[in-house]
Amino acid sequence: MRNLAEVEVFRSRPVRRFTWRPGQWHRPGLEYLVSTDRHHGFESFEEELLLLVADFAADLVEALAQPFRLEFLTTDGVIRHTPDYLLLTASGPWLVDVRPEERIEPEDEVKFAASAEAALAAGWNYGVVTGWRKRVVGIVDGLSAGRRDLADQLGLQEQLLRVAASGPLPFGELVERCGYPAIARAHALHLLWHRRLGVDMSVPLGDSSPVRLSADARRFGDER
Repeated sequence: MRNLAEVEVFRSRPVRRFTWRPGQWHRPGLEYLVSTDRHHGFESFEEELLLLVADFAADLVEALAQPFRLEFLTTDGVIRHTPDYLLLTASGPWLVDVRPEERIEPEDEVKFAASAEAALAAGWNYGVVTGWRKRVVGIVDGLSAGRRDLADQLGLQEQLLRVAASGPLPFGELVERCGYPAIARAHALHLLWHRRLGVDMSVPLGDSSPVRLSADARRFGDER
């Protein structure tokens, strides 16, 4: 297990291939991530949400699906388990399993415990994603519309950052203070996705949501 940390993970390939066929129970697909500038496979809606949230919030460097298969001995015999993702982030690797809370069975808990031990031996973090707060999913999904590169020929992003530097403002008022409010909305979403603006995600996003300059933006002098 300790040798996992020495594996060239960037060269790894998924243990299983992602397949699509009529009548299957799970819903696989491909999710585009800005962090890696390519598509990544997922096998369920819950896994797709993990990729989207990690792309937004995790300082993501790489997302590796089904990175390896564990085989271990229990009192019931040999058990095999393939963790869902190895997320490489700026703060360190995260080995992640994804399973809705209501679907976790005792045998799953044994598999997750084995994954946690493997991660501990390799010096990685480990977590099981059992669900998301609905408002967080809605906000991240909404912000994802502005995640791709956005041409700013009118200089609206600079205007938004300059206005936000004076203090928190409701989202609606922030965009109204720009030269072209309707277009500024799209650029505000882009800046929120890329964490140059910040917003409280404990409540639904709307025109009354307070928006402020992010700590990262202040650190790199965006307020100027």
